[in-house]
Amino acid sequence: MDIIRDVVIMKNNHGQALVEYVLIVALISVITVSLVSYFGGFLKDSITKSSCSLVDKVYVEGDKPGEAKCVSKEEYEKMEKEKSN
Repeated sequence: MDIIRDVVIMKNNHGQALVEYVLIVALISVITVSLVSYFGGFLKDSITKSSCSLVDKVYVEGDKPGEAKCVSKEEYEKMEKEKSN
């Protein structure tokens, strides 16, 4: 009787290990999604800044992270004139 009980207990340990791995993967996923959502605007701005230099446009920062944009040099000069007036 004890042998049968020991075999049943040993089989349950494999399922426990699988559940632990699933919990670890879920925790890593939650942390990753949280970090990307927190730093997402900053990442978007850095990509926008790099792409502006590639297409020969001027990088203009937005009011909040993630709102930056590329504008042509003529548009940028118009924006600067409007700010100074």
